[in-house]
Amino acid sequence: MPAQDSDFLKRLLAIFRVEAREHVDALFSGIGELEKTADEARQAELIEGIFREAHSLKGAARLVNLLPVEAACQTLESIFAAMKNKQATLTAELFDRLHQDIKHLGALLEPAQQAGPADENRADKAPIAQPEPPLRKEKRPTPGPTGPSQVLSEERPAAGTVRIATEKLDTVFLQAEEMLAVKLLARQRRQELQTVQAIVAAWGKDWSEKMARRPEFYSTRAKQPQWLEILEQNTDFIKALGCRLDAMGKAADQDQRMLGKMVDDLLEDMKKVLMLPFSTLTELFPRLVRDLARNGDKNIDLSIRGDEIEVDRRILEEIKDPLIHLLRNCVDHGIETPKQREDNHKPPCGKIGIVIFPRSGNRVEIDVSDDGAGIDTAKVKASAIRLGFLEREASSVLDDAAAAELIYQSGVSTSAIITEISGRGLGLAIVREKVERLGGSIAVETHAGTGTTFRIGLPLTLASYRGVVVRVGAQSFVLPTSNVERSVRIRQENILTVENRETIRLDDENLSLVWLGEILDLPHLDADDSAFHHVLVLTAAGKHIAFVVDEVLSEQEVLVKSLGRQLSRVRNISAATILGSGKVVPILNVTDLMKSALQVTHSKTQGKAGTKTAIKAPTQAVLVVEDSITARSLLKGILEVAGYKVSTAVDGVDGLTRLRSGEFELVVSDVDMPRMNGFDLTAKIRGDKKLADIPVVLVTALESREDRERGIDVGANAYIVKRSFEQSNLLEVVRRLI
Repeated sequence: MPAQDSDFLKRLLAIFRVEAREHVDALFSGIGELEKTADEARQAELIEGIFREAHSLKGAARLVNLLPVEAACQTLESIFAAMKNKQATLTAELFDRLHQDIKHLGALLEPAQQAGPADENRADKAPIAQPEPPLRKEKRPTPGPTGPSQVLSEERPAAGTVRIATEKLDTVFLQAEEMLAVKLLARQRRQELQTVQAIVAAWGKDWSEKMARRPEFYSTRAKQPQWLEILEQNTDFIKALGCRLDAMGKAADQDQRMLGKMVDDLLEDMKKVLMLPFSTLTELFPRLVRDLARNGDKNIDLSIRGDEIEVDRRILEEIKDPLIHLLRNCVDHGIETPKQREDNHKPPCGKIGIVIFPRSGNRVEIDVSDDGAGIDTAKVKASAIRLGFLEREASSVLDDAAAAELIYQSGVSTSAIITEISGRGLGLAIVREKVERLGGSIAVETHAGTGTTFRIGLPLTLASYRGVVVRVGAQSFVLPTSNVERSVRIRQENILTVENRETIRLDDENLSLVWLGEILDLPHLDADDSAFHHVLVLTAAGKHIAFVVDEVLSEQEVLVKSLGRQLSRVRNISAATILGSGKVVPILNVTDLMKSALQVTHSKTQGKAGTKTAIKAPTQAVLVVEDSITARSLLKGILEVAGYKVSTAVDGVDGLTRLRSGEFELVVSDVDMPRMNGFDLTAKIRGDKKLADIPVVLVTALESREDRERGIDVGANAYIVKRSFEQSNLLEVVRRLI
């Protein structure tokens, strides 16, 4: 084996060892908590987490060709899948077996067992020296004395370097980030001092003018010594106060400049410490693509450009899984087999490209492209119609670009089966969610027969960026400057109505106009209150929409603060920041705003065009099948308020009995229920000639792709996940199906 390949394999195995330790530690921790937890919702969450950990470790083991580790993970994955689908009972014997299997997995990860592809028959090979600390995921719970961390030996630091835990670096960096708040606070105090200076200056000017206008008054009073003394003291006091404030202002300016430079330099140096080149991540991809291509009997050439660009290590950690999923999609769904390519007059070897290049506004773009068959938009439309995301009538006028955007909807797939490569990976809906959680955006461009390109825009750092502070009603918000294309003032008469939508015309282009207060359910200035409106044109994923705000306050540097685990995903809000005044202000998620804006304009259009359809609702009967009395009451209340006649059933058996004895236009059912679950109920409905045409909406906590696919297979018309449940979504689906 060439020395270059040997060095690469060593580094690859070293990176795998660190990642494997994290996954195994997480498996031990998750199983331990699961064994002690009685709450079903928490159990489901834990099972989903350990299922993904086993799946991720299996994929990483496949990359380094450690077949025993991959096989052990496959066994664990099967057990976790059975637990997830309620096909395995959580008994003490099962937990004992899981602990033993995970310990066995930890033993397989010992250095003596980790022979590379060229050393598969050499179990006695010396441990591989570990290079500089590779990518680390978020901090994992520390296992007990029997955990695998003691099994995997620590490596000695390389000569001339210092090994520091990434958690410690993160702590130092977070403390450095907090200094930005001090810088902003100093700026705020300087502005307050300037306000006081202006007040005193106005006071002195007014006093001088009064003294000049009324000399007779002062000359009369001046005959009295005490009055003269008071006047002179007051004049001297104003002058002295003004001079003192000027001196303080100059000193504050100097302090602010010094503090600002120190904070900026400290943050810049810390960013350099935590910045890593994309090559740290992309060096794994050639082997991944090669193995996937071999398994699929395909010939693929992968090219990577621009991976010398450095980015925040935390962003690299989070974007790893989305990029791997996109590459798997390129191999599995994009690139054709050599014979298919020859039949289409294309070279037998397909091409996948990753291009990374900087963008303005301290951002970076990653283009992942292939020269394969492109996205089959007809299949995408069919899948979206089947799931209830798209009306059949609307699909006929939907162009290919708009249809391609439907692939981000949960459950929409062009694949009829679950394959080993792509069936259990992260769906494109989760890919987009992860990208947007980083403050980024993703767009797709596809052409039938020539290929597909995914464009991902990301910030270079998560610490801070420039933001535009706006006011809506009494509340302030921050919009990332990188998403603000322009700020303008428009007259009320310049707002036009086109196809029941408010629009404005800028630079010979018609832009949809929405009121930010309406999107956020906040009061805003009405059209009659002002002749002018402040408008921000926002851009994301190639779309441009104009938003009306009450006031544009300023543009400044903002320190990004997470909302915490309890608010990890809040619609239209990505994070928060603290202004120099100490006020906490939400940072808006522009991508969410664009989606909400489209929903608002669509709802207005539908509301004006579909009034007659809504009137029919009171005569329509709906059956709600749900074993939880709370969920059953909630669904019943939502539908009854909307005007539907609602009956309820406590499980699948009860629901089927009521369907056979009554008249219903639609069924809304849970999945996890005793006696007969929602999947079986849907299958029974489809198998009954009298009931087969009744639409079925599944509302469930099960959100995996396997569960969604199963719901589709048994004949459900829509699949709504309770975690992202919204009343408007349910009513919209029901209205479409009845």
